[in-house]
Amino acid sequence: MKVCRECNQEKPLCEFYKHPMMADGHLNKCTKCVKDRVRKHRNENLERARQYDKQRANLPHRAEARANYQKSDQGKIVRKRATESYRKRYPLKYAAHVITRNYIRDGKLTVSDSCSICKSTMLVQAHHDDYTKPLEVRWLCLKCHHLWHRENKPIYE
Repeated sequence: MKVCRECNQEKPLCEFYKHPMMADGHLNKCTKCVKDRVRKHRNENLERARQYDKQRANLPHRAEARANYQKSDQGKIVRKRATESYRKRYPLKYAAHVITRNYIRDGKLTVSDSCSICKSTMLVQAHHDDYTKPLEVRWLCLKCHHLWHRENKPIYE
C-alpha cells in the first residue's frame, strides 16, 4: 500500500507506475492522477500538442512502419473493414463521391487546380455542401476543406 501525493488516498502498489529511481520502485502519484494531469496539460496546450503529434507521426521510422503495416495482410484487412463500415454509415456521401469520380473520369466534370476560398494549389479536393446534389462541387484545399467541415454541417437529406 502507498499514499498518492496528489489525491492523498492509500492505494495498492499495482495502481502506481513503476519508477526505478524511487525508493520503493514506484512513482509517488497513482496512475489515475498521472493520467488526469497529462490530459489537463494536453488540453491546456492543445495546439502545441497537435504540432508535436504531427511532427512525431512524420518521423522517418514511423512513416516507414505505417507504410509497411498498410502493405501487410493485417493492414489490408483493417483498411477493407474500415472502408465497408464507412460505406454502410454514409451511403449518400459514398454515392456522391463515386458519382463525382465517375464524372471526372469521363471528362464531364473538370477539376479546378486552385481552392475556391484561398486560391491555394496544394491538395485541392472536391467538396459537397449538399450530398443529395453530387454534381454541385466546390474545389477546396485540404486546409479549407477541414475548416469548412469543422464549422458547418453538410446536408445529407
